[in-house]
Amino acid sequence: MLDVKDLYVSYGQSEALHGISFEANKNETVAIMGRNGMGKTTLFKSLMGVLPTKSGQIKVAGNDVSKMESFQRVARGIAYVPQGRMIFPTLTVEENIQTGLENSKHKRIPDEIYALFPVLFDMKNRKGGNLSGGQQQQLAIARALVTNPQVLLLDEPTEGIQPSIIKDIAKALNEIRKLREITIVVSEQVLSFAMDVADRLFVIEGGRLVHETKRNDTDIAHIKQYLSV
Repeated sequence: MLDVKDLYVSYGQSEALHGISFEANKNETVAIMGRNGMGKTTLFKSLMGVLPTKSGQIKVAGNDVSKMESFQRVARGIAYVPQGRMIFPTLTVEENIQTGLENSKHKRIPDEIYALFPVLFDMKNRKGGNLSGGQQQQLAIARALVTNPQVLLLDEPTEGIQPSIIKDIAKALNEIRKLREITIVVSEQVLSFAMDVADRLFVIEGGRLVHETKRNDTDIAHIKQYLSV
């Protein structure tokens, strides 16, 4: 569903990603683990078209999207929840979700979205800026889901969120995958969350993927060495 080959990304003269290759299958969740500054957000921004790639290829369901603008990639089936969530603080919860329906024929929010995130139904008339961090994260995921993506990219979804809400988000992501059979790629530093949602885990270090493991084969201590400062 998502096929990334030999991706190189630079900031000016400085190369940030050095030939990243991985794939994520339909109905699979993949976690990209790594400390801050190792290239997770750069990778996600380049997959979404926010950052241009120097070379390499990104395919979604067999379609090469490497040269496409972000909005064209959305039309090809990628949805992106950026680090920091980027919701609209002055719009209501309902209005925030509807911004994801901009290019859709139907402006009605599907019932399953509120079923996945009941708190959003309870707060649909509340301003986005008045929600807690965890509620804003659920809102950002809901907004991404109404675009009916084939691939959902989540950049650091647990950042600044209390443990009980992290569990809720993990549960919702597993439910989404079951309902939609979509591909989820999540960048993460919280190993327990990654183990709750991911089928496979990769570790990124210095702009390269340096380790890959299936969830059932994961050596927790080994991964923790990469994550500790």
